[in-house]
Amino acid sequence: MAFYENTIVAKQDLPEKELKSIREKYNELINSSSGKVIKIEEWGLLNLANKIKHYKKGFYIHFKFEGNKITLNQIEKKIKVDSSIIRYLTVKYKKLDTKNEFFKKEK
Repeated sequence: MAFYENTIVAKQDLPEKELKSIREKYNELINSSSGKVIKIEEWGLLNLANKIKHYKKGFYIHFKFEGNKITLNQIEKKIKVDSSIIRYLTVKYKKLDTKNEFFKKEK
């Protein structure tokens, strides 16, 4: 199995309840399709560099997980038909960095 990072950008006008359901849905999807979620980071509402589908901002949810090709196919198939997600990116790694959280909110 390989290590992956998947970043999802959801619409800016979604309620908190729906964001939580998106996070839980993809967490369960990864775990049920022979994968294992290592870490989930919520980066919050961030500005987009360019407009995407008339949106200037988006909620970022970042998954770090271990999986295989079946896991990737399942995730991408669900994301493509999910109307609340405007963009996504999946990157494969040899080793995951679970210590650093780059968009951590300062207290």
